[in-house]
Amino acid sequence: MSTLTRTVRRLTSAATAAATIAVATFAGTTAAADPQQKEGDWVVHDFRFHDGTVLPDLRLHYVTVGSPDGEPVVVLHGTGQSAATMLAPPFAGALFGPGQPLDLASHYVILPDALGHGRSSKPSDGMRARFPHYDYDDMVDAAYRLVAEHLGVRHVRLVIGNSMGGMETWLLAEKHPDWMDVAVPMASMPIAMSGRNWMMRRLIVDSIRQDPDWHDGDYTVQPKSAKFAFTFFNIAMSGGTRALQKAAPTSAGADALVDQRLSASAAAQDANDMLYQWDSSRDFDPSPSLEAIRATLVAINSMDDERNPPELGLVDREIRRVPNGRVIWIPASDETSGHGTTYQAKYWRDELAAVLSSAPRIGPARAAAR
Repeated sequence: MSTLTRTVRRLTSAATAAATIAVATFAGTTAAADPQQKEGDWVVHDFRFHDGTVLPDLRLHYVTVGSPDGEPVVVLHGTGQSAATMLAPPFAGALFGPGQPLDLASHYVILPDALGHGRSSKPSDGMRARFPHYDYDDMVDAAYRLVAEHLGVRHVRLVIGNSMGGMETWLLAEKHPDWMDVAVPMASMPIAMSGRNWMMRRLIVDSIRQDPDWHDGDYTVQPKSAKFAFTFFNIAMSGGTRALQKAAPTSAGADALVDQRLSASAAAQDANDMLYQWDSSRDFDPSPSLEAIRATLVAINSMDDERNPPELGLVDREIRRVPNGRVIWIPASDETSGHGTTYQAKYWRDELAAVLSSAPRIGPARAAAR
């Protein structure tokens, strides 16, 4: 058993329910022989949020795999997940092994638990609904400070993120244009949170807040609506139309799938944590500053993504504003899974390898000539 496999199994016991489901089959992943690995916490004192709120002690949890002497890479997870999610076979199994694009023999992979997620500070730690109402800017600032200040990594070769992590990648590429050579935002659009995507997120938030058991966040039992709303959202906004039809070709099959999803959601994370996580995207909008991105940026989306539908034409339109940007669209099939398609690195690892082998290294921006 590889060191990476042992680490992930240890993380699974402490990760959120969503991450646990994703990591359950990690045993088949191939990894470099005994890479150095660490799991740690950094406490940021007097962390200031976007609205001026200050938290005396903000805990940021993280995992690193590979040697610190390797090429630094930052990997960002999705909503309700944690670092452990990105160590499961569909992602890590296609990237971190010998000869793969992020071979741990030559890469130092940093996987933060986002603010409000995993084992980083979150409402369920005790503050409940009195926890600061963070947004994506706060999560991005926390992740950047963790890597640059605590781990001392002042420049990274790659930032790659999926879903929420993809949205964070857009913001990081804008806010810290000299910090990375390559940015790969996946399953995301560089526009204001809007349309069906926000409507469905808001319904999760409202379902929890309107549940009689919520009690302004001071509940004694988990509000039942959190489980139902989360399951409804994931069926409506992920999975892929063709793949779901294949998985549930009859009403009995569809009922069984819904029952299975509801049962899995029964162990989902705390309702306050869920509310905060989905609400945090409310003011996401990288569109004003796309021209500021200096990294080689490759946006990866899937043609059957329910949250970021290609027919809107918004990704193709906005990518023209990124100086060194392009987009890859993964074709839909019976095997793809809608919004979840990009989590499967087999669909794009060859393109990632190609861009990492050719993308120039970015130095400090030069002052404009006088």
